[in-house]
Amino acid sequence: MTPRVLLRGLAGALTAGLAVLLVVLIGSWVAGVAAGTRGPGGLMLGGHVAAVCAAVVLQRVADRRGDGVGAAAAVGVLAVTAVVVIVFWWS
Repeated sequence: MTPRVLLRGLAGALTAGLAVLLVVLIGSWVAGVAAGTRGPGGLMLGGHVAAVCAAVVLQRVADRRGDGVGAAAAVGVLAVTAVVVIVFWWS
């Protein structure tokens, strides 16, 4: 496999992981509301929604373009994932 294919695969896996994480966060928010406890806040949910939307669009470009634009989009997915991890999970 070429490095570009590996990069696209990694970006796709990270995009899917962000989407699954968003579903889990929404589930925990719903469970928190139902139990009357505090769940993830609006900023965290909104940030993850925005990140998933950006990652899906970038991954779509990465999958459809075989040139430098596609590679840049895949790197963009890596950057979006890094920002989510740093801002929402390591701070």
